[in-house]
Amino acid sequence: MEETSHHLVADVMLGGVVLLGAALLAVLIFRRLGLGAVLGYLVAGIAIGPDGLALIDAPETILAYSEIGIILLLFLVGLELSPSRLWLLRRDILLFGPLQVILCGLGMFAVIHFAMPSFSWQAALVLGLPLALSSTAQVLPLLQSRGRMKTDYGEKSFSILLFQDISIVPLLTIVAALSRAPAEEGAIEGWSLVFYAVLAITGLVLAGRYLLSPLLRLVGKISERELFIVTGLFTVCVSAAVMQAIGVSPALGAFVAGVMLAESPYRHELEADIDPFRSILLGLFFLAVGMLLDVDVILSQPFFVAGLALALVAVKIAIIFALGRFFGLDNKPSFIMAMLLSQGGEFAFVLFAAAQSALLIEPEAASLFGAVVTLSMATTPFLMIFAGKLAARKVKGDVQLDDPELASRANVIIVGHGRFGQQVSQIMHAAGRSVTLIDINPQTIDRSGDFGFKVFYGDGTRVDLLQRAGGEEAQAIFFCIDDRYMTAESLMPVRETFPRTKLFVRAYDRQQTLLLMQDNGISIMREVFESSIRMSADALKYFGTDRAKIHDIILEFRRRDRSRMKAQFTSGDMHAGRRHSFGGDGSDDFSIADD
Repeated sequence: MEETSHHLVADVMLGGVVLLGAALLAVLIFRRLGLGAVLGYLVAGIAIGPDGLALIDAPETILAYSEIGIILLLFLVGLELSPSRLWLLRRDILLFGPLQVILCGLGMFAVIHFAMPSFSWQAALVLGLPLALSSTAQVLPLLQSRGRMKTDYGEKSFSILLFQDISIVPLLTIVAALSRAPAEEGAIEGWSLVFYAVLAITGLVLAGRYLLSPLLRLVGKISERELFIVTGLFTVCVSAAVMQAIGVSPALGAFVAGVMLAESPYRHELEADIDPFRSILLGLFFLAVGMLLDVDVILSQPFFVAGLALALVAVKIAIIFALGRFFGLDNKPSFIMAMLLSQGGEFAFVLFAAAQSALLIEPEAASLFGAVVTLSMATTPFLMIFAGKLAARKVKGDVQLDDPELASRANVIIVGHGRFGQQVSQIMHAAGRSVTLIDINPQTIDRSGDFGFKVFYGDGTRVDLLQRAGGEEAQAIFFCIDDRYMTAESLMPVRETFPRTKLFVRAYDRQQTLLLMQDNGISIMREVFESSIRMSADALKYFGTDRAKIHDIILEFRRRDRSRMKAQFTSGDMHAGRRHSFGGDGSDDFSIADD
């Protein structure tokens, strides 16, 4: 028994060395060539898989475990989407998404029916509809890493991907309705599946409000980081398992769990803790996809398989571009979105397996179209290179949105180039500091460009974007954005990633200042504090008050304000320290000493 256990551990360790070593080497090479990590993972998987060097024996097992990476990805996306923002996206989710799945699915149904007349219409349908789905695991990290999630085409792409995950339910229902296999005892089918899915989502939302939020508050009081990781992973696994149990995409359950916590004060802590697991598992997922690629199928009919993959990409680009124009996007963002979503998706493998179990397609057909999906995924990095060049081109009326990774390394990074950030940037320039400017508003970027300021596009609160902007080399990062919900806790990932970089933060009011004061390493400035003091001083000068008296009044006001702020921070009560104020419950008499 002990010897068997020893051999098992050795096999696992050897497998880990092979997987991680192949991934490391391939991703380094493909990143160097500018082709992206995903293509590197796919090629590495092919090289070490059964049809390559055969260094890994069970790619199916690795795929099953690595699909947790997709689940974690959807959870993290959900964390960034509050219910109110989802409501704003309802038109794209409930109209754009269904039209994309239906039209692209029927388009590929027509291609398959024409190219493979020996297939029944049922087989062509259950193969064509899954090809309408795109790769969430490939597209969302691209949008996030390049700071494009909040662009028009980024939000529409996300809406489509979200509906695609939801569409697993009706697509599985279609497969079940056409099935030629005897029904499994106890299996949930048809509209019952839809009903149970709605019931499960409702249950998860209620559990999040009445069970999960109190649990997180308890964990927050204990202040053990490991407990946050355990709680986050537990939440994801429970939500995914509930959906999996009724035959729905587990990623949808994870997304619901993320949305439940989107307005939680612990959102950023959970995001920082879970993101590393997501990155590693997504890499393993693409490795497993590459290992499962049936190279013999491609070699037996290479032109046919390549032709189908190119037809898939072309059909989806044409239809999604037309839909983008119909829904109000301009030509360029419509084309970028179409290229972004042109590949087949990971859930196609699930649907092909279901169709095979339903006796609608042969195993050979499932392998053939699995190869088509994998090849279409391999085209995405090349299409994204073209899309990046297209996005960088500026024609009259367009705003050039460059990624901060293109910026020269600077002493100072300023996030937000509005009325506050502009003053800070000019003073830093006057002091001879090199400055990188970042803003997420295209109009602000365009307006700044008219005055000669180069501002890079992106969400400057994201750690990965600050890393690309050179945050590790910067001496200071200024957060000059009007973000009333920024707290010391939400900035913790930035503090931990750049421990030697000083953070300066613009606070909207006294309440936000108190939230930021929880980290004494952050320098805080209330946005109207100094200007109100200066206006008051000018007024006193106009009233004829002696200059020395004005100076003493301002000093005393500042001292009292600090005392009041300290009392509020210590007690956690906004009403504390009222005796330190001039007027109100405090004293109007300047001569009274205030301890």
